[in-house]
Amino acid sequence: MRLELRTPCVYDVYTISLIQHPMAKRINIILPDATIHTIDRLARRGERSRLIAKAVRHYAATQSPEAIREQLKQTSIRDRDLDLGITDEWITVDGETWQQIDPEHPRKTPGRAAGKSISRRSTRR
Repeated sequence: MRLELRTPCVYDVYTISLIQHPMAKRINIILPDATIHTIDRLARRGERSRLIAKAVRHYAATQSPEAIREQLKQTSIRDRDLDLGITDEWITVDGETWQQIDPEHPRKTPGRAAGKSISRRSTRR
């Protein structure tokens, strides 16, 4: 029986992680010192790769064109009622302006309810 006496190092952790994640690949990158210090502060010894992988996945999930498109879609759905309220407010002003510009084709003036603001922005205090 042969025994090896040595201290574990980062390469042992890397070898173990390759066994656990066979699709992992070792790369060399250059990062600013401040970034390295931040990574060291956030990750335990031997966990840098996992932290960087998680950060890259998060960035891709939130900053990819598809993710940004989905965020815009969700925002437009959320603000739909606000947009309709603002449109209703401005349609009155727009109608009055067109009557002043083109008096030959008078438009119906909206009733009293059309002049009231229903948007959240105008009713906030």
